[in-house]
Amino acid sequence: MRSGSEQKLVVLGQRLETRRQRAFVGREQEVGVFSAALRGAGSVLYVHGPGGVGKSALLRRFAQEAEAAGRPVTMLDGRTLDPSPAAFELEAAAALADERGVLMIDTFERVQGLEGWLRERFLPRLPVGALVVVAGRVPPDMMWTTDPGWADALRVMPLRDLAPADAAALLDARGVTDELRGPLLAFAGGHPLALSLGAAVATKDSGASSRWTPTQNVVATLLDQLVGEVPSPAHRHALEICAHAYMTTEELLRQILPEDAASLFGWLRRLPFVESSPRGLFPHDVVREVLEADLRWRDPRGYADMHGRITAYLAGQTRLTSDARVLEVVGSLFYLHRAVGSTSEFHSWGGDGEVYEDAFRPQDAGALARMAAEVESDESAATVAYWTDRQPEAFRLYRRTATGELVGFCSWLRLHEPSDKEAAADPIVATAWANARAIAPLRPGEHLAVGRTWVHEEYRGTSPVMDLIQWRAMGYCLRADRMAWSFMAMRSEDPVRDYLRHYDMHDVGEHAWLGGAEYALFAHDWRAVSQQAWLDRLDRLLLGGPQESSAAPAPRLAVLSQEEFTDAVRKALRHLSRPGELAASPLTRCRVVTDEPGSDPAAILRQILEQAIDVLRQDPRAEKPHRALATTFLHGAPTQEIAAERLGLPFTTYRRHLASGIERVCEDLWHREIYGTIAT
Repeated sequence: MRSGSEQKLVVLGQRLETRRQRAFVGREQEVGVFSAALRGAGSVLYVHGPGGVGKSALLRRFAQEAEAAGRPVTMLDGRTLDPSPAAFELEAAAALADERGVLMIDTFERVQGLEGWLRERFLPRLPVGALVVVAGRVPPDMMWTTDPGWADALRVMPLRDLAPADAAALLDARGVTDELRGPLLAFAGGHPLALSLGAAVATKDSGASSRWTPTQNVVATLLDQLVGEVPSPAHRHALEICAHAYMTTEELLRQILPEDAASLFGWLRRLPFVESSPRGLFPHDVVREVLEADLRWRDPRGYADMHGRITAYLAGQTRLTSDARVLEVVGSLFYLHRAVGSTSEFHSWGGDGEVYEDAFRPQDAGALARMAAEVESDESAATVAYWTDRQPEAFRLYRRTATGELVGFCSWLRLHEPSDKEAAADPIVATAWANARAIAPLRPGEHLAVGRTWVHEEYRGTSPVMDLIQWRAMGYCLRADRMAWSFMAMRSEDPVRDYLRHYDMHDVGEHAWLGGAEYALFAHDWRAVSQQAWLDRLDRLLLGGPQESSAAPAPRLAVLSQEEFTDAVRKALRHLSRPGELAASPLTRCRVVTDEPGSDPAAILRQILEQAIDVLRQDPRAEKPHRALATTFLHGAPTQEIAAERLGLPFTTYRRHLASGIERVCEDLWHREIYGTIAT
């Protein structure tokens, strides 16, 4: 007869098991496979998946099913097993003796070294009717699948996250309120351990609300359970890069960890919580989130440095990559900023493969005009017909992958000079030119761009279609050469307007009217805020924390006319030896200065002027103007008369040489301001 304490232990165990059964949700397919195996002639089920995905809970449910069917169960755990064949056989002796026995081996990754012995020596000796379930983080090695003997006897079962409905059911079982469900699902997705741990903490926090985020204790616990120890700091860094980047390739690792890129990439791809795709490696969602949260908390400076390196790599790729890869690279660049609320709000980061971008072909013109009429107006359709005939390369189409159906399209018109004919055909283009002239006119060699979108109602707002359209537009902006203005035309009810403000594109100037609808033109002057300054602003929003306003302006550059620029160069030459005067020059806010490295604009301006003078020395035709400039501005002649005397020239001849030299310096620096290079 059992003692009272033994009876209490049995009752407590039953209560614990009952609670586990109530908390178990989903996995109908896996349970169905196991139930069929119980009725079969014996087999091996190999369950694998990342830590915390629910393998142990699934094995407990399998054990209940087996016991309910009258099958004896032997449960082994790799954490408590001695990883030797003799010790394993001793623990599994019961399974060898009963053809109805069910052997379950949990946490198999702890004894993974026994896999070959298990397959070749142990399992073949089991009775024919016995059923074996192996569960671990590591998939079975290829010898299982290449051996024809195991073809019918082995069933491999990758275990993934819970489906959304099952994840919600798990939170309901844990007593999570509706207010907390959203942030918990956003953090944990369908990962059972993360859901359970987050629920346990959040439900006990009286101050928890819809803005709940995991505490550092939750993050640390999940890191320990999901990732565990890593071999070295370099491996940890590679894992953090993999968590931050959308996709990790060996090339990306080489940019940041050049010494160990190949070996570290090989290590990453073998991790149970890292998956492969045609574009690279990516970690399980919850692993990504906890690694990100841990690094930002533990080493903010290291996080910022890593982010900066990845951003620099992807920004460079954006400018250099082929047109076919622009969406992939720009999407990866924007993914780095997903932690900023506004960025995540306007990107779906989902539907990968649901839609695709297609090039415009002449036979598409009619379909585009019909869609424009359907989603906007006949007048809008007329502008589409006009521009598909004149700038067909400006259009991109978006189709459903499953059917090829057209669901949206966009245009990006490049305009170099105003045209009365174009203005009459398209009021939006006419308004863009009017706004540019009123605010900051184009300079020689520059152009402006006008972007438009037409999308079926179901894809407006946050959707995979809008992701692709936005990335295409940003790709145009970041790759454009000598683009002065970009204008995005949006109707007043379009939700993308808020997205454009977040990205420093603002409703300025006059509105356009087309087909009875009002269009705001969201503009950005890329001369005043360059591509790099624009990217730097996004980084400040990410790294600066919640105190940074989403409307925080990027540093603005001076956009000078050629006359204003020439006057500023002449004045700067006269004040070449006066740092204070140079610091006040508008040239210090022009690209000719800001594109150069350094933190002292006055010193950079002086260096640029000295270099421009020195360049003339290399041109035999400019020898005399060079000598006049050098003597006057570089060698400290107090007056022009003394400079002429030092050169042994009549004053009028000296003045002619000096004027020629100043004109040449102004022209060269203007060319550099507009085109980025010295004129040749």
